Amino acid sequence: MALGTVTAPHELRFDTGRVCLDLLATTHPGERLDSTAVLCVWIAGSGLVPADTTLAHADSSWLPAFHELRGQLVPLVRGRPAPGVPSYDLALARVNELARAAPPAPRAVPAEDGTLVRRLAGPPGRAALLAAVARDAVDLLTDPAVRARLRQCEGDNCPIVYVDTSRGRRRRWCSSEVCGNRERVARHRRRTALTRA
Repeated sequence: MALGTVTAPHELRFDTGRVCLDLLATTHPGERLDSTAVLCVWIAGSGLVPADTTLAHADSSWLPAFHELRGQLVPLVRGRPAPGVPSYDLALARVNELARAAPPAPRAVPAEDGTLVRRLAGPPGRAALLAAVARDAVDLLTDPAVRARLRQCEGDNCPIVYVDTSRGRRRRWCSSEVCGNRERVARHRRRTALTRA
């Protein structure tokens, strides 16, 4: 399935630095995962499976399961850690439960030119893919160095959280091309308005 046949490429973004954060980003500025077909595009684009993996077996149960995981990640990533708060504890328990399943099993297989490429041992199931995202979240939540680099985008009304890996840790926006460009345009308009006044 070609990316352009389901959704415009700019609608799905993979620039947060973590798969679990990319899943969270699918709610901005509106719901991006609105069909099983788009979810399959997101799964391939996120790198959870090799690009040529067929996900034809994905059914209507996949979309609500990924939405549910995404909802559980919100208080864990966007909020401050608050053990003892029921919503936080329930979200953490659910992410841990999803992480228990075995993620998709990769294999190294020879390509036609003799190089080794990554393939999956079989079609990945919903539980395996959810486990891969949940394990990424567990890794993120338990790594103090990575958590210290989490940033909220400074763009107007942008809720996207990303890992700042920039030199000097000065990244301000989830995307320089999206939120950064909006800020530069707004700054230019403010300067122009001041000049006219």
